[in-house]
Amino acid sequence: MKTTILKALFFGVMITDLSATAQAERLSRDQHISVVKTMSKPTYVQEYQAIAEVLNKYIEGCKQAKSSIMKPAFSKNATMYSVGADGNLVGGPIQSLFDGIDKDFRPSPNAQAVIARIEIVGTAASARIDANDMSGISFTDFFHLLKVEGKWTVVSKIYYTHPNH
Repeated sequence: MKTTILKALFFGVMITDLSATAQAERLSRDQHISVVKTMSKPTYVQEYQAIAEVLNKYIEGCKQAKSSIMKPAFSKNATMYSVGADGNLVGGPIQSLFDGIDKDFRPSPNAQAVIARIEIVGTAASARIDANDMSGISFTDFFHLLKVEGKWTVVSKIYYTHPNH
C-alpha cells in the first residue's frame, strides 16, 4: 500500500514538474519574442545611440579633464550626489562636477570606461557607466536622462567611488 501511494505521489510530482517546465519554456519563448519585437524597432536603436552619444561626452570630458566637453550632456538644472567617507549625503548642483573635473582631474587618455547599460522607456532613461583609472580613480556612475525638446539630457547623476587597493 505504501509503495502504491509513493508511486502515485512520484508520478504526480513528475507530471506537475513537466507541466511547469513546459510553461516556463513557453513563457521564456513569449518573453523573447516580446524583447525581439521591442528591440527591432528603429526608434529604439536611434534613441539608444543618441543616449550613448550624450554619455560619451561625459566619458571624454573625464578622460581629457575638461568640463567643457561634458557640459552639453547635462541639463543646467542637473544634480549630482554620492555618500561621503563619513556616510553622509554629499552633492548638489552639477556645477560641482564641472569644478571638480577642471580643478582636480588630470588627463587620463588610457583610462577605461564602459556604458554598462542603458534602459529607455518613452522619454525617460537610466544608464550606468563603470570607469577605471580616470585620473587615478575608479567609479560607477548612475545617470537619469530625459528627452527634452527632442534631445536627451542628463538630469541627475549619483556615483560610487571604488576604494583604491
